[in-house]
Amino acid sequence: MTYKFIGAIVGATLLPIVSAGCGSTSSPAAAVKTAVVALTPQTSPNWFFPIRAVGSGSDVNMQMESLLYKPLLTITGTDGIDYNRSLASHVNVSHNNTVFTITLNPRYKWSDGKPITAQDVLFTWNIIKTTSTHATNLPWSHAGSGVGGIPSQWRSVTTRGSHTVIVTLTQPVNPQWFIRNGLAQIAPVPKFVWDKYPGNMIKTLAFIKSVANSPKNPAFNVVDGPYHFDTMQANNYWSFVPNPQYGGHPSTLTKVVFQYESSASSEFTGLKNGTISVGYLPASLWGARAQLTHDRLSPAYLFGFNYLQPNLSSKAPHSLGSVFQQRYVREALQMGIDQQSIVQTMFHGQAIAENGPIPAQPRTKFYDPALAKPLYPFNPQAGKRLLESHGWHLINGVMTNPHGVKLAFTLTYVSGSNTDTAIVQLIQHDWASEGVQITLQSQPFDNIIAFANQTDPTKWNMVWWGGGWTYEPDFYPSGGGLFASGSGANFGGYESSQMNHLIQATYAPGTPSEITSRMNAYQTWAAADLPVLWIPWNSTLNVHAANLHGSMKTFNPVSDLYSPNYWTFSHS
Repeated sequence: MTYKFIGAIVGATLLPIVSAGCGSTSSPAAAVKTAVVALTPQTSPNWFFPIRAVGSGSDVNMQMESLLYKPLLTITGTDGIDYNRSLASHVNVSHNNTVFTITLNPRYKWSDGKPITAQDVLFTWNIIKTTSTHATNLPWSHAGSGVGGIPSQWRSVTTRGSHTVIVTLTQPVNPQWFIRNGLAQIAPVPKFVWDKYPGNMIKTLAFIKSVANSPKNPAFNVVDGPYHFDTMQANNYWSFVPNPQYGGHPSTLTKVVFQYESSASSEFTGLKNGTISVGYLPASLWGARAQLTHDRLSPAYLFGFNYLQPNLSSKAPHSLGSVFQQRYVREALQMGIDQQSIVQTMFHGQAIAENGPIPAQPRTKFYDPALAKPLYPFNPQAGKRLLESHGWHLINGVMTNPHGVKLAFTLTYVSGSNTDTAIVQLIQHDWASEGVQITLQSQPFDNIIAFANQTDPTKWNMVWWGGGWTYEPDFYPSGGGLFASGSGANFGGYESSQMNHLIQATYAPGTPSEITSRMNAYQTWAAADLPVLWIPWNSTLNVHAANLHGSMKTFNPVSDLYSPNYWTFSHS
């Protein structure tokens, strides 16, 4: 699915410069028109097409795509739908909750002046449908498969005229779930540009894959978002310029530049010396925040949660997939994670312990306060006893089962952050007291996402990409894109018939109390069954320069999107 990793663009960074070259400064009197967005360390975009492939659903990809292409529906910062800013001016739901009629807003057009049509939406849906089939001949697979009923619950998608799309489902559904998780996934692309091989979708998909990481390809020239792609230097910067034909709020900036950062300390240096005017404060440099004398600190919790991902596949190295499939093993590992120490020591209190898939912050109507108390509190000795009660025993300090399988594996984590390194070192220490021996290996974010999925489960046992999951596009947070069998972001290969049943129940129509009860039942099972290992959810410590306006007000914590077309610079 179009999943997101919070480590991918945790707090964007803006730089008031006159030229597009990254790292240059400007005088206070300069006409500041360029914003530079600093990516989190060692992170770079790799997929610009707005239908994301498995392994390409990072925040940075999503952020850049959102500048080029508008989604059918714009989700607000309170998880509502803003039809005034959406391609769809209205969605009508039939009385039996099976037919959704979408009316397109004529104010939005493609950047070459042509209208956005229902046929563009249908073509985009056909891409999503085909790439969600899991067919063996697909050039790439849709990361959103399994979310919003895609594709099995979509009976048909048809058009009526040029501005009406009709989606018919196989069964009645909870409309709020389907609108947020199904329809919101569609970001239309112009059929007349991307339908390179009419009647041969496989060849079209192969073409899309060939240019998805080449935004300078002419196929990306026709867009409907607030910006056009401008230029790039790999592992340096990617820049965008305003789309003069955009039907929404026009940009006052002349350029937006996404800048590669080699380390958190270099980003902090940029904040301090003024070459970066808005960015993120690395948790490891919390004590140095007073040095940012011309900036404002704006902590924000995104709508998501943080976790370690174990590989439950039978193909996982060292036969550990079948071991991780045992709930008691995951329980023991969870008991060895000292969340409170991570919150207080690593994040300086700017984080919350996680016990389930819906966060306590930001507080939403979906959160179940009954889960505020952890089911598996930190207790390594209890975790050790749990393993021993199931036949494990220590051999040379490592827990070993009767079949000779050792709880010894590599935890691959994202490089570039001192805080992330300190967190995994603490976990390594505490797990050792349970007899669990892990080797730590750091890699860049893109590398981890490239191999840490079920397309090749033979290369890893456990990963952490420096963050977790934010709810986009499954804004109705019922877990289908992450925990359902075969879903696009179920990287660990987790399988549970009970989880599937509970997730499916949240899709059904019902009274408000029934819908809440179903969501709570799903959360309770996820908290207990541990499809992933919960770790603290930290706030994004955004830093904003005094002369940049709109960056805080328009930041969306639900979609984790910045809207630079609403930003302005002043000279003060």
